[in-house]
Amino acid sequence: MGVAKELYQLQEVDLEIEAEERALNGMLSQLGDDSLLTQARNKLAAAERQLEELKRHQHEVEWEIDDLVSKITALEEELYSGRIKNPKELSSLQHEVEILKGKRGQLENEALEVMEQVETAGASIASGRRELEAQEAEWQRRQQQLSAEIESLKGKLANLKQKRERCLAGISPQVVEVYERLRKHKGQAVVKVERGICRGCRISLPFGELQQARSGNLVQCSSCGRILFLP
Repeated sequence: MGVAKELYQLQEVDLEIEAEERALNGMLSQLGDDSLLTQARNKLAAAERQLEELKRHQHEVEWEIDDLVSKITALEEELYSGRIKNPKELSSLQHEVEILKGKRGQLENEALEVMEQVETAGASIASGRRELEAQEAEWQRRQQQLSAEIESLKGKLANLKQKRERCLAGISPQVVEVYERLRKHKGQAVVKVERGICRGCRISLPFGELQQARSGNLVQCSSCGRILFLP
């Protein structure tokens, strides 16, 4: 087998290793990442705090209503007791009762609005909890799947690296050094020659260079410097 073909095969293994390592790194970055769950939990916690605040406000309004009812009851008892004879005092007392009743009406409307908000928030939180539980279950399932895929990829990478070592065994260190240098600077060290054209730079090769490449020896493109391989 010519050295160009050996290097091309080595490159194929290296490309596969790189692809698998990118996939592995991507999976490792996802393993244990619960940022989306944390966002969901924080959102739910904020909704629960808002609900507690609504309930507190609801109780405050209800207490205010109870207080007003007590005051109105006491004033009306005084108003209709017959103990007050002065018309001006009766009128003033009646006016005070009407004011308190107006405040009570406003508070009762507010209480109804807050009650509706509490019910809506409670339903939303219940739905949010169910959704979070489903997300957590899916996260656990995905983590288990990722762990299995990671172990599988690690095994595949170990086999590929063994295969790479076998490829390297038949190539001289000096040639490997040229190959590695080209990979570092060019990205692709070995390119095919098709119809007399270097697929690295897409330039037609001189006849002499083409003839050397056909021998399978280490021949670099005079234009781009990549190693030429004729299948």
